[in-house]
Amino acid sequence: MGISLALTVALILVAWAGAAAGLQAVLGTVTPYLAGLTFLGGVIWRVVRWARAPVPFRIPTTCGQERSLPWMRYATVDNPATTLGAVARVALEVLFFRSLLRNSRFELREGPKLVYFWEKWLWVAGLAFHWSLFAILTRHLRFFTQPVPAFVGWLEGADGFFQAGLSALYLTDVAVLVALTYLFLRRVLIPQVRYVSLPADYLPLFLIMGVAGSGVLMRYFFRVDVTAVKELALGLVTFHPVVPPGLSALFYVHLFLVSVLLMYFPFSKLVHIAGIFLSPTRNLANTNRERRHINPWNYPVKVHTYEEYEEEFRKHMIAAGIPVEKAGPPAQVGIPVEKEGQ
Repeated sequence: MGISLALTVALILVAWAGAAAGLQAVLGTVTPYLAGLTFLGGVIWRVVRWARAPVPFRIPTTCGQERSLPWMRYATVDNPATTLGAVARVALEVLFFRSLLRNSRFELREGPKLVYFWEKWLWVAGLAFHWSLFAILTRHLRFFTQPVPAFVGWLEGADGFFQAGLSALYLTDVAVLVALTYLFLRRVLIPQVRYVSLPADYLPLFLIMGVAGSGVLMRYFFRVDVTAVKELALGLVTFHPVVPPGLSALFYVHLFLVSVLLMYFPFSKLVHIAGIFLSPTRNLANTNRERRHINPWNYPVKVHTYEEYEEEFRKHMIAAGIPVEKAGPPAQVGIPVEKEGQ
C-alpha cells in the first residue's frame, strides 16, 4: 500500500510542479494525447489477444440445473442452454454484478466453528461505484460536445436535484466517494483481504480516489473556469488543441491523474470491463451433454491403426509367438524344389 500511495502522491506533485513551472501545454495537450493512444492501443491489444486465445471446449461456470429431460425445469440464465440465455447472463452480470451478489467470506471462530458471511455490502459498494462512475463520465460529455446532447442535461437534472448552496450537489459524487472509502477500508481492515492485496490492487484505487477527490474539490470548493475547461476539451477532441489561460494547478492535477489512469488501464485489473465480454466461462451456452464439441483447430493427424501395424509386422509377430488377429499365408511344407541348373 505504501508504494502505491507514494507513487500517487508523487504523480500529484509532478503535475502541480509542472503547472507551476509553466508546462501547461505538456500537461494539457501532450499528456492527454499520449494517454489516449496508449489506452486505445492497449485495449485493442488485450482484446485481440483474448479473442485469439483458443477455446476448444465449452467451460461455462454454472450454478443451476442444466437442461436435460423435457419435464425437468432448468435455469435459463444461470445455466443457459441457448445463445440468448448466455447473452442475458452476461448482460445481468455487467449491469448488476450477479456473481458478486453471491460472494461470501468465512471466519474460523472458537469451537472451532466455521462461520460464513454474505458480503452484501461489497456488492452494494461495487454497484454504487460503477454506476456512479458511469453517470459522472456521462455528465462530462458536456465538456466534449457542442451542442450538449439532451440526455446529459436530463442526467444532470436527475443527479443534482439536491441543491447545496449555489450549485447542485450531485448524488453520484457522494456515492462514488463513499464507495471508494468502503472499498479502501475493506482492503485495509479485513486481515484476509489485506494479506492478499498487492500494489496493483492499491494503485488503481488511489488513482481513482485522486481523480474523484480533485474533481469534487473543483466542483464545490475551488471553482475553475468551466468555459476554459470546455475550450481545452473541445480542442483535444477536434485535434485543434489550445491551452486557454487561467486554469488552476488543481485542474492540471486532475487531468494528469486521468491521463495516467488511462495509460495504466489496459495493463491493470481495471481492464476487466472489456474482458468480461470475452470470458468463455460467461458467454458460452452450456450444451456439453447435448452435443459433442470438437476442437475446430484440430489439424489432420496421420494415424497408424493396429490393423495396419499387424499387416506390416505380422510375419515378425508370428515368428516371435505373438498372437495375431488375422492369420498370414500358410507356411510352405515339404522339400523345396530346386530349380533346374542349380
